[in-house]
Amino acid sequence: MRYEGTVYRPPSEAGSLIIQATIGCPHNACAFCCMYRDKRFRARSTEEVIEDLDRACETYGPEVRTIFLADGNTAVLSTARLVAIGEAAKSRFPVLERITIYGSAKFLVKKSKDEWQAIAAAGITRIHSGLESGDAETLSAIHKGVTPEEAINAYRHVLDAGMDLSVYLMVGVAGLERWREHALGSAAVLNAASPQFIRLRTYVPMPGTPWHDRWKEGRLTLLSAYEALRETRLLVEHLRGPAILLSDHVSNFLDVGGRLPEDRDPMLAFIDKALNWPPERFRPPTEQLVGLGL
Repeated sequence: MRYEGTVYRPPSEAGSLIIQATIGCPHNACAFCCMYRDKRFRARSTEEVIEDLDRACETYGPEVRTIFLADGNTAVLSTARLVAIGEAAKSRFPVLERITIYGSAKFLVKKSKDEWQAIAAAGITRIHSGLESGDAETLSAIHKGVTPEEAINAYRHVLDAGMDLSVYLMVGVAGLERWREHALGSAAVLNAASPQFIRLRTYVPMPGTPWHDRWKEGRLTLLSAYEALRETRLLVEHLRGPAILLSDHVSNFLDVGGRLPEDRDPMLAFIDKALNWPPERFRPPTEQLVGLGL
C-alpha cells in the first residue's frame, strides 16, 4: 500500500486494512484540528486504489474482514467511484464484513438516498462523522460548517438509506464557558438523529490551530477531570437512544460506555463514583497533553 503523509483512522478501525482513497480533507477548516493542514485535498484515482487492494491481497491474503478508506471525508468521492472501490474490495476479500469511511454532515447530504443505498450495497456500510458539538454557538465558533439542524438532517439522510453511523462528540471543546449548552445541545442533536454509535473523545489543544490560540489567550478554559465528568454526566442523563455509547479514546478521563437507554443508570452511577476519586486516578491534566498528538 502507498500512503501519503500521516494517516489517521478511528480507534475502532485499529484492526482494519487502511487504504488511502483520498488525500487530506476537503473542508480542512475546523478550528480545533490540524490533522490535514499539510495536505492539499485530492482524490486518488480508482485505478490506484484498486492497485493498493491488489497489493493488500497479495500481502495479507483474502481474509481481510474490515477496511477503512482514509483520509478525511472520503464520503465526497462520487457514487460511481465509491461503488467501484467497494465492489473491487468485496471481490478480493470474500469474508469482508464492512468498509468504513469518514464523512462530515456537510458532505453527507450531497448524495441522494438512492446513491447511499448503492454505496451500501457495494460494501461501504459505515460512516464515522465528527459532530463535535450540538451547540449552535460552538459549532459556528469551531467552523464545523454545519448548524445543529443541518447535522440532524444529514445524519437522518444516511441512516434512512441503511448506513451505519458512528458520531463523535468532543468533551470539553466548548470549554468551561459553555459546557452546559454543549452537553444539552449535543444530546438534542443525537436524540433527533439517533445514530447507532456515539463516541466520546476529550478535547486536547493542537498547536497551530485557532482553538489552541483561543485557549492560550485565556478565552477557552480547559476542563478538569471532574468538570469533564460533570459534562459527560449531563450528556448521558439526557441521551434517549437507542445507541451504543463508547469512550474508546486515550484522551478521555473515564471509560464510560454502554447501551442506551438500558445502561444509563449504571453509567451515571459509575460517573458519580468517579467524581469522588482522588485526582491521581485520572490521566494527567489536559494541559500536560498538549503537543502529544492525541
